[in-house]
Amino acid sequence: MLGLRTLIYKVNDLDKAKAWYAEAFQISPYFDQPFYVGFNVGGFELGLDPDGSREQNSFSNATAYWGVEHIQQEFERLIGLGAQSITAPENVGGEIVVATVVDPWGNLIGLIYNPEFKTES
Repeated sequence: MLGLRTLIYKVNDLDKAKAWYAEAFQISPYFDQPFYVGFNVGGFELGLDPDGSREQNSFSNATAYWGVEHIQQEFERLIGLGAQSITAPENVGGEIVVATVVDPWGNLIGLIYNPEFKTES
């Protein structure tokens, strides 16, 4: 296993989702086609798949957590962009803090502040 490479969220309005994620993650997509939009987020891919068949708020059994430096600030910023709070930032041991929100298309987004985790170069 080589580690996390891609996380794909299903959305029913690709243009709106592309704009929302560009603002939420403060980056532009590196791949932008009518069938898929891809963002490079710190070396990992966040993909948007225009699959309109998915019901909103149909969370899967997995949560991807995106690393952040200032979790309360990022949590509040995503809420300000229209995400809904699932779990507010909470300490889960040591200095590790996690939170979750749901985007406007029903996808669960995890946020994590973990000063102990370092990516390999």
